[in-house]
Amino acid sequence: MSDPKDRGDELEPANDSSPVNGEADDDELQLEITREAARISELHTEIAELKERYLRAVAETENVRKRAEREKNEAAQFAFQRFARDLLSVVDNFNRALEALKPEARASLPPSVAAVVDGIEATQRELAAIFERYGIKRIEAKGQRFNANLHQAIAEMPSAEFPVGIVIDVAQTGYTLSERLLRPAMVMVSSGPAKGDGHVQSGSNIDTSA
Repeated sequence: MSDPKDRGDELEPANDSSPVNGEADDDELQLEITREAARISELHTEIAELKERYLRAVAETENVRKRAEREKNEAAQFAFQRFARDLLSVVDNFNRALEALKPEARASLPPSVAAVVDGIEATQRELAAIFERYGIKRIEAKGQRFNANLHQAIAEMPSAEFPVGIVIDVAQTGYTLSERLLRPAMVMVSSGPAKGDGHVQSGSNIDTSA
């Protein structure tokens, strides 16, 4: 009869891969996956932040460029406005000189003087053409309703011909530059038919609101 102890020696050795060890490996793997997922999420966040910073920097650079371009254009426009406004005095002098020369007086001028007058008129026409080319336009005020955006009233006068608030005469021509006011027209405005002695009044009835 065999010894039970001897039979026990013949049993197979126990397997080291116990269920407990397998669960530990799974937990460690899951922990590693969780850490990597968190790291990936952090990287995505960093990328998004860097992208946002880049886009902000690009937008700011573009704004600076546009602002510099706008300021440059405004400075050039302002300089041109000053130059154009100074030229208006030259045009005014030409106009006054030609208006002061009556047709009968002009007809009796010596040829040499008449040639000078012709030269003044030619220069006046050339200036008008230059003004038109650069967007400088006369303000047609006479017969128009008073407009505080374009006109400056210097007097209000009774008139049987023009209704109240209509420009009846222009003391100084106004001009616009590219649809913007360069110089207002100095005008006299109708106060309607005379009720008294017809003397020149202040602009009490003129609507000066823009």
